[in-house]
Amino acid sequence: MFIRAYLRASTHDQDAKRAEGELRQFAAARNWKIASTYVENESGATLKRPELFRLLADSQPGDILLVEQIDRLTRLNYSDWDKLRAEFDAREVLIVSLDLPTSWMMMERERDEIMWRIFKAMNNTMLDIMAAGARKEYEDRRRRQTQGIAKAKTAGAYRGRPENTKRNDAIIAMLKRGQTWESIRSATGCSNSTVARLAKRIKKPEAGE
Repeated sequence: MFIRAYLRASTHDQDAKRAEGELRQFAAARNWKIASTYVENESGATLKRPELFRLLADSQPGDILLVEQIDRLTRLNYSDWDKLRAEFDAREVLIVSLDLPTSWMMMERERDEIMWRIFKAMNNTMLDIMAAGARKEYEDRRRRQTQGIAKAKTAGAYRGRPENTKRNDAIIAMLKRGQTWESIRSATGCSNSTVARLAKRIKKPEAGE
């Protein structure tokens, strides 16, 4: 049995590895060692998460996915959550989350088999409840953001997300040095669209010369 830590943040501006120390402390307190760590900056509301599925591909029956909170694993809609749960069940990978105490029992398979199965059934129910809660929180936040933007636009006060000038200046400098887009994305964690937008910004002054 291997314990595999999964760390996720929604955007490249957030530190996906923030909770790594807490996960290692949790495992060490129970005399378990984390075998591998999978880190990515992707939305929890999508199944397009390469590192999560790499973790699943690497896993063997009985392995454990260790996560800080259920919302780090999923903010999926009900249909997509069912698909992801089916993947875990098919591969016999157990989910253990620091914010779900019933899941901690999954790390103690040597306990009485009947009790272990009872805890597993309880844990599966709690997983579904917390997954539904994570999705609702996501939808509520998106709705509040949409309402806030609409109100600001009506008042003429909406200016969009503030530009990350420090990061963008660094990207522009790398573009001027002739670095490839791939190397820039790797160094800064930005998207292709951001590099393209800043590349166009560099060319504009030249067009007017």
